[in-house]
Amino acid sequence: MGWLDRVGDQVDALTHARALQEASRSAESYVLLERVIRTTTDPAARADALVQRLSALINLGRTAEFTRAIEEASAAVRDLAEPYLHGHLNALAALAAHHQGALDRCVMHLVRAARALGAVADPDRDTAWGWHDLAMAYSYLSFHGYALGAIERARQLGLTAGIPEETFAAPGIRLRNAVALDHNGDSDGCLRVLRDVAADLARFKRTGRASQLRPSSLAAYGYAAARQAALGDQVETDGDTEPGRLISHGGDSARARDLRQLGQVCLAVAAGRPIEAVTRLDTIHVSTETLGAAEPARLRSIALARAGDHPAAHRADRLAFRLAAQRNDRLRDVYIDGIAARIDHEEMRREAARFEGEALTDPLTGLPNRRRLERYITAVVTRGERVVIGVCDLDGFKAVNTRHGHHSGDLVLQRIAGVINRVMRRGDFVARYGGDEFVVVLPDTGMSEAAEVARRIEAAVRLEDWESLVPGTPVGVSIGFAEVSGGSGLRDALSVAFEQADREMLRAKSRPRAS
Repeated sequence: MGWLDRVGDQVDALTHARALQEASRSAESYVLLERVIRTTTDPAARADALVQRLSALINLGRTAEFTRAIEEASAAVRDLAEPYLHGHLNALAALAAHHQGALDRCVMHLVRAARALGAVADPDRDTAWGWHDLAMAYSYLSFHGYALGAIERARQLGLTAGIPEETFAAPGIRLRNAVALDHNGDSDGCLRVLRDVAADLARFKRTGRASQLRPSSLAAYGYAAARQAALGDQVETDGDTEPGRLISHGGDSARARDLRQLGQVCLAVAAGRPIEAVTRLDTIHVSTETLGAAEPARLRSIALARAGDHPAAHRADRLAFRLAAQRNDRLRDVYIDGIAARIDHEEMRREAARFEGEALTDPLTGLPNRRRLERYITAVVTRGERVVIGVCDLDGFKAVNTRHGHHSGDLVLQRIAGVINRVMRRGDFVARYGGDEFVVVLPDTGMSEAAEVARRIEAAVRLEDWESLVPGTPVGVSIGFAEVSGGSGLRDALSVAFEQADREMLRAKSRPRAS
């Protein structure tokens, strides 16, 4: 018995919504799913519709709506003992977290998704699609080996459930593997993978199954061929497999739109029109998540080299390599931070047991809240330890809410919380105090060390890619620190320190910033 056999309401509508998304018609699927959510009284049907709606939003690239969609789907799935649903939701949440730039949350969801999908006792076609979406999330995060393993699992389950092999061809996984090799300097390895992708398409065409490929797969095959040609490889095509025609597929997917725009750049290079390619790169805007932040810079390097401007080509190539290296550094940091988080979690879990029954965590950011902060500072000062507190207030947050809405504001707060946490030292404490204000506590620290912490926080916030999250709205942070004096009563000392830190923060906010 599959998952949909357990759903007692509007099964036909949910099945049709799936078919629309498989055909890259996510906007239509979204409308149908909204109707199911509004009208169903069956918890299983509502949960399924909410999970599917998240998938549609990801396909459409509606980033600002991800957080609320995940929260609503999680609430609906929480009480349903169905591993498939938990696994598929976490796979989609991983994709969403990746597009939001939250790599730590992305990795957490990847682990949860793999565990839940692996626990499905009676896997069916829906489970196969869960593994497919997990493979996509692995691929976007550059975990290419895991992605290939997950898509093979999806393919095997799909064949058992009667899904044709070509449905899970997933050329995009190998395409991202290929361009990652090129970004890191291995163009020969990139070409080998792209040729394998082309051979795969030729096999489907030879056996008469190319017409059954999903639109998103056709777009990926088209970009792979265009990219191969841009690198100077001879690409054999006919009318049906001509790269320009293939990249026109992909439906209403945001990723397909990116492939079409970048694909036209590749085709201009391959056709001997490198200046046109550079001009196109100057006018298009694509997500850094589709093929990696380094892809536009790498294409610019290839085009400039073809145009004979080798110094500029070299600069663009160095930029591409640097962007690829930054991605690797972030993945390394997520791994290291994950180990530290596990240790911290165990320590916090033991401490939180003393305050059982009280809410001590901010639900939006996952940071300790004001109550937890006050207890922590009291405990540290009572032990006689030297301590500095810092007040961090966001710059530009009102404009974020005004121009982009409160959902985007929530995303900015979540991103800021992650950034501050990432640059803090071992043993420091971070809390959300309220609104767009965060507080950091630095035990056994003086003001000179606090100034260095402030510099690290400001630099990390400044280097975040806010343009992709809230275009046209810069985000910064102003910070003020003060040392807690033990000379007066504890409560008075804390109050004085907070007031002083707040004044220092306001002075920092009023100072002119370097442009």
